[in-house]
Amino acid sequence: MDVSPFDLVLSGDLVLRDRVVRGGWVGVRDGVIAAIGEGVPPPAKAVADHRGKLILPGLVDGHMHTSSSTGWPGIEGATMSAAAGGVTTVCDMPYDVPQPVTSADIFREKVGWVERLSHVDVALYGTIRKNGGVEEIAGIAEAGASAFKLSTYEYDAHRFPRIDHPTMLSAFAEIATTGLMVAVHNEDQELVVKFSEAAKAAGNTSPIWHCRTRPPITETMADLEIFEMAIETGAHVHIAHSSLARGFELAKIYRGQGARTSGEACIQYLCMTEDDIVRLQGFGKCNPPFRTATEVERMWGAVAEGIVAYVSTDHAPWPRARKEYAGDIFTVGAGLTGMQSFAPLMYTLLAGRGLSPTVMARLCSEEPARYHGLDPRKGGIRLGADADFCVLETGDFVFDERAIQDREDARWSPYHGRAMKARVAATWLRGACIWDGAEVKAKPGTGRFVPRQHRRSALDA
Repeated sequence: MDVSPFDLVLSGDLVLRDRVVRGGWVGVRDGVIAAIGEGVPPPAKAVADHRGKLILPGLVDGHMHTSSSTGWPGIEGATMSAAAGGVTTVCDMPYDVPQPVTSADIFREKVGWVERLSHVDVALYGTIRKNGGVEEIAGIAEAGASAFKLSTYEYDAHRFPRIDHPTMLSAFAEIATTGLMVAVHNEDQELVVKFSEAAKAAGNTSPIWHCRTRPPITETMADLEIFEMAIETGAHVHIAHSSLARGFELAKIYRGQGARTSGEACIQYLCMTEDDIVRLQGFGKCNPPFRTATEVERMWGAVAEGIVAYVSTDHAPWPRARKEYAGDIFTVGAGLTGMQSFAPLMYTLLAGRGLSPTVMARLCSEEPARYHGLDPRKGGIRLGADADFCVLETGDFVFDERAIQDREDARWSPYHGRAMKARVAATWLRGACIWDGAEVKAKPGTGRFVPRQHRRSALDA
């Protein structure tokens, strides 16, 4: 009779939020972390020898889209990409084709698709309709939503609408009663529309005009609107993606005035500049746009100050045809692929600045899990947490978009050809290897829906 104390033991250098444990090990039982140690590992039914490699908590992508272009079947391919990228939990946006997640019934239907198709665990955002739907908020929260998402800018009147100020104020007040965070796409509608119309009228449709028609003030005006509503309603209001350090500074100022305000940085805003959209053309278009090299440095200053809530990808796997530039940047789909490159790129950016991978464990795992109420189950290497791990092999590598694990027309990346200082050697989900460095081992349905575990605001913890 086998009396081994653990189902699995992984050995390697453990990356925690505050230190790296060299020569460490993790014991797993029933898919959960049962022991953490260093030195000689204990016996187990199975052993995963990752010595010489970094074992991080599985990444938690707090902001991504599986279904914005292909509908719920897109869950399958996007989560394959997540598995290959060391991302073990994704927080999926509600702006789906053909129907956004605006009711508890739609939410529960999407959960069913997650349970059938996903390769990794999934948390879900909810939203409201353009013309209201505030009365649906309580039901969506009860169904297990991790957060809500609204927008000050209209990308699509049905799928991704602008919510007017009176409706947004009512929605914030209702969301405040649930204890959940509400993330907001933060661009000022009136300014962006007017600037874009003027550029097109003047024939300015080259890629750089995507940046020129969305200058920094289009973000900060939206930030001020939503943060004033945060003070008024008591809701935890979160910038869904700040490309500006000033967004985090404003959130800090409002917190000092008693508001619950925060913001996240997408990884592209920590490394991409306006020069990159000129180089990448349509494949570098995202909202908000890339900023200057000086602003990228300011963003890293915000990271160092500790005022960035977490780092996400805003992964949006548009079909390649929607990203091709043919003389008019305004007709190109906005959004980047980024999950499979997330872990290698974040490690590379940190290493280039002499920063510890503990920053990655904190900002790409623990904090997004905390903000989405998925802790203590997700986001950290700690006793009782799910045995989710991202194993990084350090060295000299080059990111190749052809290796992306998704449908063929989604195999493109703004980071194609970029030198990386790490690659994902393995991904573990609840104690099972779902990526072995070459192949996704998980099957559709391996992933599970993860409801919010509690209603505490991360800003009240």
